Amino acid sequence: MIPTPLRSLLLGGLLAAVTLPAMLAQADQPHARLDVQAEAQLDVVPDRATLSARLWERTPALAYSDEQTDPDALRQARDQLEQRATALIQALEEAGVARDDLSAGSLNVQPEYVPAPRRGDEESELLMRTRVERPFQVRVDDLERLPRLLDALTAAGVNALDAISYDLADRTAATDEALVMALEKARHKAELMARTLNVSLGPVATISETRSPVYMPRMMAMSADARESTGQVEYRPGTIVIEAGVSVSWEIEN
Repeated sequence: MIPTPLRSLLLGGLLAAVTLPAMLAQADQPHARLDVQAEAQLDVVPDRATLSARLWERTPALAYSDEQTDPDALRQARDQLEQRATALIQALEEAGVARDDLSAGSLNVQPEYVPAPRRGDEESELLMRTRVERPFQVRVDDLERLPRLLDALTAAGVNALDAISYDLADRTAATDEALVMALEKARHKAELMARTLNVSLGPVATISETRSPVYMPRMMAMSADARESTGQVEYRPGTIVIEAGVSVSWEIEN
């Protein structure tokens, strides 16, 4: 006959042997999940702009040859360009542009090939000249000042007003807001589905981005009318679109 203490010990071990596999089997069973994908779009009004302009000078067009451009002509074109650049910078500073908001690019020198005027039936001769160019960028934090600055650039005699790039002073805040909107939309969809199907949402199991918030400044090309305007043209920045997408999974509690 088995003593009582030993019999209790054997019975406890047998129950543990039976219960442990059942618990492990239950733990291995995957939980039912509710998977949701959501996308959000945020329209933001720009609060910053960048003006792009260029100045250039050209040397006289001469008959094409393998020789380099006349150094004196090139020096004269470069000196004239620098004088115009200095006048442009002064005009912008007088218009209220801070030194840190004005960027003058590097000098760019490149050859240009143009046909000479034709004389009767003779073939047109190829001429070469050198173009000396310098780009400028002006950052504008107050969009109300944009027409005045465009007038200043035009009055300074820029050769090209290339474009206006509309931007945001705080890009991170805007992209964060778009991501939050996508997550809130995902949660709303999950709660709606759970309520409709009469189930309860458990903890979040997985979260991932399906579309990272992408931010692209909005470009507006300058038309001929805008370049020749005297402040009568309206410049509407429109909106910048930021899109974000997420995928979220919730465990379902019965």
